Amino acid sequence: MKTVAVINQKGGVGKTTTTCNLSVALARLGLRVLAVDLDPQSHLSLHLNKDIPDEQATLYEVLVKGTPVRQAIVPVESAGLSLLPSHIDLSSAELELAGEIGRESILKTAFNDGKIDGDYDVALIDCPPSLGLLALNGLTAAQEVLIPLQAEFFSLHGIGRLLEVIEVVNRRLRKGPEVLGIVLCRLQKNTRLAREVLDELRQHFGDKLFQTSIHQNVRLAEASSHGQSIFSYDESSTGASDYESLARELTQRWDEQSQAASASS
Repeated sequence: MKTVAVINQKGGVGKTTTTCNLSVALARLGLRVLAVDLDPQSHLSLHLNKDIPDEQATLYEVLVKGTPVRQAIVPVESAGLSLLPSHIDLSSAELELAGEIGRESILKTAFNDGKIDGDYDVALIDCPPSLGLLALNGLTAAQEVLIPLQAEFFSLHGIGRLLEVIEVVNRRLRKGPEVLGIVLCRLQKNTRLAREVLDELRQHFGDKLFQTSIHQNVRLAEASSHGQSIFSYDESSTGASDYESLARELTQRWDEQSQAASASS
């Protein structure tokens, strides 16, 4: 199972929108996908239109109470896609786990103990807009990191701090997550600012920047407000086309990684 943390400590960059629609796009390509809502705001769970009953275990119970992860996973309407939902109670998890030994790796341990690796091809973890304990759990559980980035210079400043944290996690784990790529979201490609940000990103990150960008599209915002993926809401929209393209580019990168690994072994 490929485990990918979708993370940016800056809010409003399209992180949850990307996790939701990329999960659906990958499922549409035939992959078995687990979407993990690690954000106490539960926006990913709402985006997938999942009304979680009070008696249903969520990620809070998994992290804080040790509930087996399988008991918290629920199916969603999209074929091939399941959800590990969040709850507002997750906002207190950092305090409740403060004294726990190995608190940064509780999610990873839950995945391993639950033996879900064979059930899914991909797990996408929607991390909260911070670099606290929950985000560290996402990074520790992940093999790779996907960074959604808005085309503005303040976003460029913040990405440096995020990469530093990823490097620290790598040093402590010896083999931590690698940066899979950076995807530009809410791109208005005809503006001068967007072109300057693109040039800056290409200069600093090269092929880590995905060729696919997610363009500014009102249909994406409308889809989230209706609790639907863009594919359910408007399959013919630019947003749907962008996320389908991103999913295909992502799987191509994984294929190239697999081929390179086979060649070196």
